[in-house]
Amino acid sequence: MEALLILVIVASFLALGYAAFNFIGIKKLDEGTDRMSEIASAIRVGANAFITYEYKIIAIVVAIITVVFAIIFSIQYGNFSWEPSVCFVIGVVMSAAAGWVGMKIATYANVRVSNTARLTKDIGSTLKIALKGGSVMGLCVGGFALLGLFIVYIIFGIGLNLISEEALIAGQHVFTQCLSCYALGCSIVAMFNRIGGGIYTKAADMGADLVGKTEAHIPEDDPRNPATIADNVGDNVGDVAGLGSDLLESFVGAISSAIILAVSLSLSSAASDASIPYDILLKMMYFPLVFVSVGLVASILGIAYVLLKKGSDNPHRDLNISTWSAAFITIIGGFVANYLMFGKESSEIFKLINFNIGYISPWIAASLGVVSGVVIGAIAEYYTSYDYKPTQMISHASKEGSALTITQGLAVGMKSCMYPLIVLGITTYVSYAVSGMFGIAMAAVGMLSFVSATVSVDTYGPISDNAGGIAEMSELEPEVREITDKLDSVGNTTAAIGKGFAIGSASFAALSLMVSFLYAFQPAGSKLELNFTDPKILAGALIGGALPYLFSGMLIEAVAKAARKMVEEVRRQFREIPGILEGKSKPDYKTCIEISSQGALKEMKVPAVLAILFPLVSGFLFGPYFVGGLLIGATLSAIMLAIFTGNAGGAWDNGKKYIESGAIEGQGKGSPAHDAAVVGDTVGDPLKDTVGPSLDILIKIMSTVSLVAAVLFSKYNLLDVILNMMK
Repeated sequence: MEALLILVIVASFLALGYAAFNFIGIKKLDEGTDRMSEIASAIRVGANAFITYEYKIIAIVVAIITVVFAIIFSIQYGNFSWEPSVCFVIGVVMSAAAGWVGMKIATYANVRVSNTARLTKDIGSTLKIALKGGSVMGLCVGGFALLGLFIVYIIFGIGLNLISEEALIAGQHVFTQCLSCYALGCSIVAMFNRIGGGIYTKAADMGADLVGKTEAHIPEDDPRNPATIADNVGDNVGDVAGLGSDLLESFVGAISSAIILAVSLSLSSAASDASIPYDILLKMMYFPLVFVSVGLVASILGIAYVLLKKGSDNPHRDLNISTWSAAFITIIGGFVANYLMFGKESSEIFKLINFNIGYISPWIAASLGVVSGVVIGAIAEYYTSYDYKPTQMISHASKEGSALTITQGLAVGMKSCMYPLIVLGITTYVSYAVSGMFGIAMAAVGMLSFVSATVSVDTYGPISDNAGGIAEMSELEPEVREITDKLDSVGNTTAAIGKGFAIGSASFAALSLMVSFLYAFQPAGSKLELNFTDPKILAGALIGGALPYLFSGMLIEAVAKAARKMVEEVRRQFREIPGILEGKSKPDYKTCIEISSQGALKEMKVPAVLAILFPLVSGFLFGPYFVGGLLIGATLSAIMLAIFTGNAGGAWDNGKKYIESGAIEGQGKGSPAHDAAVVGDTVGDPLKDTVGPSLDILIKIMSTVSLVAAVLFSKYNLLDVILNMMK
């Protein structure tokens, strides 16, 4: 069975090798004029400075958590248990590496996209450069995630014999704790990248828009705007590094929870009359890894198809082909892998492990996850693309002023929550019906199996956005900006699809982690039963439901604080540095970059600590039942809030672009309707790029932290101590 791990490492190396090939290919291209190189260098320096300092903060947090874990697990297992702590560090390294490489390639690719548009005047050729840059981030997400899992399996599972029959069937949880801690390591980096990057990019974006567009009436990315470099830096640290580490965390969390759940189900069966045979347990543990390896290879093929085919003038269609072909190949390849692993087992075995439709049961569940991911992305596209009615209604409402722009956007965001939740509900129910709890986990794995393709397409967006900014600041021909604007418009749609996908996958990953939490109790075979007539569970659910709103409010306030300083600085420069608006004096870009960096790094600390400590403190105060309710309440609340904020923000953004495209007669840039749309876009900025993505992290990190500490909650909590004393 260990031979199957060869597929995992081969897929990982293929992805990382192709990413390296594309990285080198991008760097070989010419940057263009001296002015273009100067602007690109300023963006690169700003992004490097921010992420370097952020990673120093992460290193301090990681060092503290590593020591704490070593102490906690040593107490739990009665001897020095270093393995989970080391796996935690491996997760941090893999996620940080993916975010760093993705951010680096984005700052190299942006100017080359601009230059390709300048030289070729061809949208197809320009698209390929943008997607090639985005593919580096996407392939690194899948490649580094699987590489880390392979290391954990080889060193700790096989090397230290932690997945031996004696270790697993006897109920020893060291290997599952290793997986949980590996996932938590990925979560820590994702949380800082998403929250810090989200605050950074939106503070700069709002500052640039509120003063530059609505007060000075200068174009977006105009070189006269002091905040424009900071705005472009923010795209790289928030929308690239943040996005990549976010979906890498979901990817790892879904795989880990499926494996942990397989072990937990085996322990439950061992406590009953009929236990799951060890060889079947191993297959259930390996199948998630094999399925996502197939998905990673499928993603490579989907990306390569678009990069190698003859260029076209329809970037939206090409990007959809990349994603859909990866999903289709994943389903077909997953079926072959499923047959090879389970096709020859007996019907008695299938009954024992709740494969209710025979050997294809886990494949059906995973395929449902693949399909639901595509469907949720399509729903997000409908509500956020200006090709469809919801966003067009926002644009027309802007003719009546900013109040109706905001009102119509709120309505679109709220209405957009229903259909994705229906898809998630159906997928959850059917996957459970065909394959039990393991089926729910496999649905999450399926949705994320072709994550490299979706991240590649999503990352293409901010690269194209940066390319447009560089073209504007370099004062290139209008034709160049037209090409980058078209790519950016498609990028906004792919970003909305990516955010919908991220929210859907986060909800599935959190759900599967939550299910694993319910099974993660000793003695072997015990399970946490949640009955909502229990006041502890009900109280936890109520507080958990409110937590995402507290978290979101803190983030919006953080963006507002940083944006307020940015607005004051831009106004100061316009007022005190004569000649900026006439183009005679150069703005002070560096100060604006520093304001965004300092604001993001200062304001992200409290929300980040809240996400980690809240479930821990709750568990040690009130016990596992309270935490179970907390996770359910927070997950349900956060899913809907994330969909609402992501789609409302995306619709406001594209509503503004619909007006800018000249689609509404008599309106356009600089008109009252455009001013109102800019206000709506500014309101939506922190919602779609800070709150929505960060809520994904909140529910996943809460579930992961709770899973890691689950056994301790049942042994050590203040409420039980008090109740026992009262007795």
